[in-house]
Amino acid sequence: MTTISERLAPIPQPVLDIFDKLSSNQAVSDAITQAQTDEQLTLRDQIELTEIEAPPFHEEVRAANFAERLKALGLESVRIDKEGNVIGIRPGVGNGPRLVLAAHLDTVFPAGTPVKVRQEGTRYYAPGISDDARGLAVILEVLRLMQQYKIETVGDVLFVGTVGEEGNGDLRGSKYLFGSKEEHIDGFISVDGVNINRVLHGATGSRRYRAIYEGPGGHSWNAFGNASAIHALGRAIAKIADLHTPEDPRTTFTVGTIVGGTTVNAIAAKAEAEIDMRSINNDALNTLVETVLEILQKAADEENARWNATGDKEVKLKLIPIGHRPGGDQSDDTSVLLAARGAMERLGIPLLKYTHASTDQNVAMSLGIPATTLGGGGSEGNNHNVTEWYDSTDSYLGPQLALLTALSLVGVKELTTPLLSKQP
Repeated sequence: MTTISERLAPIPQPVLDIFDKLSSNQAVSDAITQAQTDEQLTLRDQIELTEIEAPPFHEEVRAANFAERLKALGLESVRIDKEGNVIGIRPGVGNGPRLVLAAHLDTVFPAGTPVKVRQEGTRYYAPGISDDARGLAVILEVLRLMQQYKIETVGDVLFVGTVGEEGNGDLRGSKYLFGSKEEHIDGFISVDGVNINRVLHGATGSRRYRAIYEGPGGHSWNAFGNASAIHALGRAIAKIADLHTPEDPRTTFTVGTIVGGTTVNAIAAKAEAEIDMRSINNDALNTLVETVLEILQKAADEENARWNATGDKEVKLKLIPIGHRPGGDQSDDTSVLLAARGAMERLGIPLLKYTHASTDQNVAMSLGIPATTLGGGGSEGNNHNVTEWYDSTDSYLGPQLALLTALSLVGVKELTTPLLSKQP
């Protein structure tokens, strides 16, 4: 069977030459080795960050702690922006490119969720222990190694903890990071998930809506004949469930939540659903959105027609957009992709998945800024569940991969030129 690496064009020789130089440099080589020695130190950071709550839209306490950790590692330029992102800048020595190395601060768990970490052997259990406390710990270790071995880069590295990556956070931190233009950014790497054998070349776009049906309601017997908000929603769900979407480009949908009604013997005055639509292609996604929005309105019209409802007796539809994650893709010869592949090859990490997903990378990629997402090492399970776990076996490979990829992109003083180009 043909492997992914065999299907892709070979890594260009100039890129391989950069990794030859990096690998032969004593400071870089020692830093790579130190990542394994520091495995328990990185894990300690991960556990301590996990045990600081970071519920949706309330990441402040973890953000402040992460900022202090960056300062403790020697960064002088550390700030928390208006959206809540933590940004620490490690300046380069020349007029080089600026690379963001990011992980997200937020979890999916509401305030009050127990976050104490429980250990069983090499496995650690706690909500958010992997997603994305691991990513935060990895970028702290990359900074620690750069500082310890005094690796001077040509370009700047921005160490960033973002807010709002999960769910209805809708990438608000990443959107602000790029939309505010407070920092010039030439490339972006997110450390999210743990799979070091995966490289994301594309971003899965998504659109999300809350559809709310409201009608007159009434007693199920005495007011029989009134239009029902739940019946309208049911009509919509049935039609959405029967949709067929393209496999190429992959395009998906789901009605993720439904709420409505007050009691079994009442005609529902209100019902709502949250709908998620995704595609790796923005045109396909927009087509799906248009279709679903038409269905939602048609369902209300059909419910009203069924009962000859007019005026105050009608069921009416209210649509609230609750999420818009831009999609995008990039060429296989994009600098960040070649850098990730080159680092994996040098570290002996096989490329097993070359695909799309939805992470903080989406915003950068949609703007044409080279971006990808790397795994933090180890293994994980039950993400987004209170039984989430993380296994630290061979976890040091995550920091090694992130470090080597970043160094190839920003360049090392008097050793390598940056793979990453400066954006206008």
